Amino acid sequence: MTEEEKSKAVRWARTIASDIALYNEAKILEGVQRDSLYELLGEDIEEGRILYRNRVGASLDAATNFFDRAIVDLVLRPKGTVKSPLW
Repeated sequence: MTEEEKSKAVRWARTIASDIALYNEAKILEGVQRDSLYELLGEDIEEGRILYRNRVGASLDAATNFFDRAIVDLVLRPKGTVKSPLW
């Protein structure tokens, strides 16, 4: 994988994760508070993963964890101060 491919893949992952975070604020808060984030956002996350995979290719997706990292960094981590059984 070239640096350009890597950079594009990271940008796509972060863009998609940002959209998930932007349009699902209430679900994210509830999911963190109740430890049910994937139950509430599973469809959105999987839809985002499919979009990401279509943009960067299945082999690149399988070889990296860019999408998962973007979900943690942009969806979950900003809610680190919310009281939750997750932490």
